[in-house]
Amino acid sequence: MEPQKPPTFDDVAAASERLAGMAVKTPLIESTVLNARVGGRVLIKPENLQRMGAFKFRGAYNAVSQLSADQWPGGVATCSSGNHAGGVAEAARLCGMPATIVMPEDAPEIKLSRTRAAGAEIVTYNRDKDNREQIAADISSERVACYISPYDHPDIIAGQGTSGLELMRQAQEQGVTPDCLLAPCGGGGLIAGLALAAKHLNPDIEVFAVEPEGFDDHARSLASGERERNEAVSGSICDALLAPMPGELTFQVNSKLLSGALTVTDEEVRDAIRFAFNELKLVLEPGGAVALAALLNGHIEVKDRTVALILSGGNIDGDQFADILAA
Repeated sequence: MEPQKPPTFDDVAAASERLAGMAVKTPLIESTVLNARVGGRVLIKPENLQRMGAFKFRGAYNAVSQLSADQWPGGVATCSSGNHAGGVAEAARLCGMPATIVMPEDAPEIKLSRTRAAGAEIVTYNRDKDNREQIAADISSERVACYISPYDHPDIIAGQGTSGLELMRQAQEQGVTPDCLLAPCGGGGLIAGLALAAKHLNPDIEVFAVEPEGFDDHARSLASGERERNEAVSGSICDALLAPMPGELTFQVNSKLLSGALTVTDEEVRDAIRFAFNELKLVLEPGGAVALAALLNGHIEVKDRTVALILSGGNIDGDQFADILAA
């Protein structure tokens, strides 16, 4: 099998056509309160309003919809902390294919239940002891199922990039040109797709990945020029962003197109979740709030600039959400 190549802007554009009528075209909104607080203009794209509650449906449907059921009688298999799981499960349901998802046993219940509700079979694993990729690879081999990486797959990256293509077009319709774009980053699929779209349409835009403290593998990898691994595999409330290291394909894109990577603490994320609920009237999960956290805490200069922001997901358990709001 030939090595996979990173996608291009043309792949993002093709994915956009494929997703038409399937993915939600999420709005591009503003908050006068947020603009006043940071001293700049912030364009917010709430992908927590996407199908299955996160941007991940975009990449999942783009990948699954191109598969042949004859070639893959076992359907699709993948590993995911939750949002990719839900996206693949829903995409497989829409395409009439079975799906088997390897998920951490400590995944938020809302992510487990949504994945099951879409008809997927879940196999759980222990984050600290088990190799989820190997478990998923074994399942793929046994069932003749197509393994779809949660981030390191050209169709996944291209599908995630459609959110950036939408954002840039919506900004243009509003007569606005973003100076920079911030988005959450785990394995790097979302930020790679966003960068492909945004930099193609505006070569001068700066694109920044945002990571949880202790899981700053992209920041370290961009600095060293090589993919760096995180020492920890758990320990942050941002369960969606705990990939062990940048993907091979995603880093090929991100090392060329990103302007940098920012890091936020769990407490900054909690503050961002509260701000989103109180001021934006949006429900965010921790991983979905990191870009907002970076903005609110001054990790990037935005005064008198226009900043685009991806809020990537809203699948948070009710008890955790209530505890954060009550703090």
